[in-house]
Order: sequence, then structure tokens, then C-alpha cells
Amino acid sequence: MSVPAHLDPRLLRAFVAVAEELHFTRAAAALYVAQQALSRDVRRLERELGAELFLRTTRQVTLTPDGERLLPHARRVLAAQDDLLAAFAAGQGRPLLVDLNTTGLVTGRRVLLRARELAPGCELMARYESGLTGAAADLLAGRLDASFGRFAGLEAALRSGLEQQPVRYEPMAVVLPEDHPLARLPEVPVSALAGETVYAGAGNPRTREWTDLALRLFEGRSVRLAPPQPLAVGDEEFGRVMAKTRTPVLAVVDFPPMPGTVRRPLVGPVPLSPVSLVWRKGLSHPGLDALRRAAAETARAQGWLTRPAGAWIPAADEAVMNPGH
Repeated sequence: MSVPAHLDPRLLRAFVAVAEELHFTRAAAALYVAQQALSRDVRRLERELGAELFLRTTRQVTLTPDGERLLPHARRVLAAQDDLLAAFAAGQGRPLLVDLNTTGLVTGRRVLLRARELAPGCELMARYESGLTGAAADLLAGRLDASFGRFAGLEAALRSGLEQQPVRYEPMAVVLPEDHPLARLPEVPVSALAGETVYAGAGNPRTREWTDLALRLFEGRSVRLAPPQPLAVGDEEFGRVMAKTRTPVLAVVDFPPMPGTVRRPLVGPVPLSPVSLVWRKGLSHPGLDALRRAAAETARAQGWLTRPAGAWIPAADEAVMNPGH
């Protein structure tokens, strides 16, 4: 009997079923497959092993010596496979942990709420801790299951261990002190930011993808990025720091309202923040399935993947959001 480099467990399962029933019709019924498919799998296994496993006559089916020798090994392989699948099925009963970055942001929260409706038996837990760069390390380490953000802004080494699904082209905005001269405008042209210093998370290692997007948007537009500063957490602290520094903040149109500030969409062009659902390669979990379905449904219903005329995104993001184009 020769030994192939790889062996499909399905073929072993077909062999064991016939060996236990000694009848192809009954074995096929036990496996819920057609008899023709079962016979084909057994013949393929015999070809791959280079051995005849059954003696077949019109009256009976019996094991050959090679078949007798294979049977206990096949049973052990299949038992190990069943144990493995059971262990991971049990693991799928655990909660799915999803990072939504910041409280009040609409995109991830809306997708999560829809996923909970689609999979009421799953526990999908939200956390609000990080940008996608910070979340990526936790995703790869298995400490986090899914997150949202700009996938193209991650380093290639991080992207190689992750998968993504485009969710939204989110229009960008600027958050201004309410008495800032630009606050009088219903929309702020990007060109009107020339000469301004704008905060975009510079120095925050968890949001490098956002800072990179800002650098690309402001390149050649005479807009300076504010230097690194301590991260203001919470509405009250954010408002206090803005009142003190009077620094405009690059944001998205759904950024939550903050006291003492106004949020104005950017135009001319309309810059877009590309948002993807991101998870670790190979992750299998019913909650992730629900999250992916919810993302697709919500994006379609809200028109999130339709770009407005005159919109702007970096070329690197174009390749991620439209991989087939």
C-alpha cells in the first residue's frame, strides 16, 4: 500500500461507512449521500492508496487484508477530526468581541445592532478602545475578533494576517470651535483650511491609519497637522482641550456632537474615509457571519458604498475598496 502526501477525510469516512455496513446502499443512506457518489469516493481512495480495500460480488461486500489494516487507522483519524471540530464548535459559543473605536460613531454601531438582530443567539460585545492600527495587533493575537477602519492605512505585515469587507465611504468633516471664522459656513471647502493647523491624531500609535489619511488629503494644500498631544477622552475633556487650543479637528460627518464645537462637512473635493469590517484570517464564528451579512445589508440599504461626484480617496484605498477594478 503506497502512502499519499495528503488524504481527504471525506474519503476515509466513506470507507469506514462501507466497512461497517458491508453494503454500499446502506452506507450511502447512513451518510446521506448518493450511492454513486459513495462508490466514487471509495474508488478514489483505493487509487490514492494503491490498494484494493473491498472485494465486491453481486451478493456481498467484504474487506480485503489491506482494508482490514486500514480500518482502525481510519477510525482514529476520523475521531480526531470530530474532536477538533467539536472543540472549535464549542469555541464558537463564546462572545464575539468587536471594537467600535469611539462611542457615538454611526457606522460600526449600526452594523453591530443589525448583526445582533440577525443572530440573537450570539453574544456580540462592543468595546471602544482603539483605532484600526491599535486594534490590528489585538486581532492578530486573538484578543479581539473584529474592528472597523481604514484597511489600506495598515502596514502590509498587518494586512497579510487579516481579511476585510468594504462597508462605507464615510464623508469627512472638520470639528471647529463654535466661534471659529469657518464655523459660519454650512460646508467648509478643503482649500479654506489653508494656513490652519488641524489635529488628526498625530503621535497616537493606535490611529496611524487616520493620520496617514490626513497627510494624503492635506498634501500640497498648505494645511499643517497639529503636533502630538495627550489624547482627550470624553466629551467634557475634548471640549475643554478644543476651547484651550482652538485647533480644528479632522473627523467624519457622523462624529458625535461635542460641547462648544460645530461639525462641518468638507467639500471641494468631498474627502472620503474608507471604512472596512476587518477580522483575523481563518476566524470562524457565527457572530462574524452575522456581522458580515449585516455590513453588506446596511451598506446596500444606506448607499454607503456609492461615492458622491467629485469625491476624493487615495489610490491605495481605491485598490482595497474596489479589488476587482
